[in-house]
Amino acid sequence: MPDSTTSIDGVGENARAGSDPYAALDASAATSLSDRWTVRDSVLAVVLLAALVGGVVGLAVGLLHEGVLLMQALAFDLPDGERLGQGAPGLLRTLGVPVAGGLLLGVLSMLVRRWRPNDIVDAVEANALYGGKMSLLDSLRLTVTTALSNGSGASVGMEAAYTQAGAGLASALGQRLRLRRADLRTMVGCGAAAAIAAAYHAPLAGAFYAFELVLGGYTLAVLAPVGAAAVLGVAVSSLLTGGEIPLALGRPVEIAGWDYAACGVVGFLAGWLSILAMQAVTVAERGFKRLPVPRWLRPAIGGLALGCVALAVPAVMGSGPGAVPPELAGGALALALTLVAKILASALSLGSGFRGGLFSASLFIGGLFGGLLSVATASLLPGLGIDGGLLLLVGMGSVAAGIVGAPVTMVLLVLETTQDLWAASGVLIGVVLSTTVVRQAFGYSFSTWRFHLRGVPIRGAYDIGWLSELTAFRLMRRDAKTAPAALTVEALRRLYPLGSAKMVFAVDEAGRYAGLVDMAAVHDPDLDAAAAETRIAALARKAEAVLMPGDDARTVLSRFGKAEVEVLPVLSSPTDRRIIGYVTESFALRRYSQALERQRGEDLGERGLWGRD
Repeated sequence: MPDSTTSIDGVGENARAGSDPYAALDASAATSLSDRWTVRDSVLAVVLLAALVGGVVGLAVGLLHEGVLLMQALAFDLPDGERLGQGAPGLLRTLGVPVAGGLLLGVLSMLVRRWRPNDIVDAVEANALYGGKMSLLDSLRLTVTTALSNGSGASVGMEAAYTQAGAGLASALGQRLRLRRADLRTMVGCGAAAAIAAAYHAPLAGAFYAFELVLGGYTLAVLAPVGAAAVLGVAVSSLLTGGEIPLALGRPVEIAGWDYAACGVVGFLAGWLSILAMQAVTVAERGFKRLPVPRWLRPAIGGLALGCVALAVPAVMGSGPGAVPPELAGGALALALTLVAKILASALSLGSGFRGGLFSASLFIGGLFGGLLSVATASLLPGLGIDGGLLLLVGMGSVAAGIVGAPVTMVLLVLETTQDLWAASGVLIGVVLSTTVVRQAFGYSFSTWRFHLRGVPIRGAYDIGWLSELTAFRLMRRDAKTAPAALTVEALRRLYPLGSAKMVFAVDEAGRYAGLVDMAAVHDPDLDAAAAETRIAALARKAEAVLMPGDDARTVLSRFGKAEVEVLPVLSSPTDRRIIGYVTESFALRRYSQALERQRGEDLGERGLWGRD
């Protein structure tokens, strides 16, 4: 794991030898301030850098968007002005292009894995675990494979490529400029915000996407840089795409009275639909893993299955013809069929190995769901007089919020694309109900669910990387006082006179840890008569309470709480059990508190000593 907390962790307890352990750190910080480049110390410089990042990312998103549309037009021989999913490309292309694209993707991924077998770290994981450090090369890998997947008709969105490219570029630039940890995390958020803002021409939605998913929260310290990046991303992207708003409904909606209750019902049902869509991807992935075929062949098989679904419902290909297409005016049966087919197509695409996300797919699924409810309500309960466009927007925002895990983002996305405040108020009701259902019944959004399946110990983008780096190895002292377990109490008294040591670690003949010996008990006058015969093994206790070098600070403190002792040994390994050092509870608490204080300062934008690196 990248070492990005040297300002906290670089001074171990073994450095404490009768002087303040942080005196050297204070001195080095004071002498190095004049050597740092301006961007590391100026809030204005960070904002200007964020604006530059936003402009570059907006340009990249525009180029990717136009490039993928061109790929789809060529691959599927689309007429001028027609998008993939708005018509039937023909039997041969519908079946052949996804298979060919899947085969190319599988072979390319197999070759790349031999060269770089590591998992690709996305923006959420980078900000949570690695202080915002991302690999630009890996980000380009994901961008290219996502563009190839979308260009070959896979039912995935390009937003994963947009945010990965944007965050990767911002992280690479920040690392190049040696930004401090907090500023680097902010830059990653700026890259992601600019990407989403440019994709949907919605700067507020892009900014809150970064706050909710990438930065893990909103603070005044990150408002200016993230906002600047989002605005510049939209401005530059509009030069290429013409400012097209992909989700515009085209008319205002009507909402009053009991309509808000209807929005709540839609949101409640959308939450369960979101869970179903996420679980469908997991089931499909497990099913493809059980196939007796090489891994590189799975995308081609998935492409064939996708093509078969697309023969019946062409709208499932690609990101979908938009979250609110005119086709939603169809009957209930057609909408229900398209809804089921889209969920199935997305699950087949992602489960088989195509790269991409569910952002735009979730908007399309939600639009279909809302349209279906609108048709059903108009047919079964015409007296309610509920605006069908309102239900469509609420369904779109609620399903997307449940799957993506960004409720405020979806409300703002509807507000910016429709410019209808009343519609946004209805969407807010649905989004609240949807995310509550998902949180209580499932506990994950799609991104955090994928982390859970991979065994990555995070539930969001909140920075816990500093915690995993503050390990027992960094906290320990190396001057452990040991004694053979076969030694007598009398001999131990001579070895460590009263007041020279509080605790001694007993070891067996092979040097393995055998327990903790309290020297107060060793010097107990009640033992004077038997001191020559009593072995210290009889006084040793808590042999099972130990630390491993990689245990983080939270684990260390938990062990102290369970063992109820003031000191614990650090062993080389669970099998070797040789003592390499020890940690005291008081020092572990002090270092943990200092790290928390630094993290609080970074979140609030304070730039004291602990926020400088």
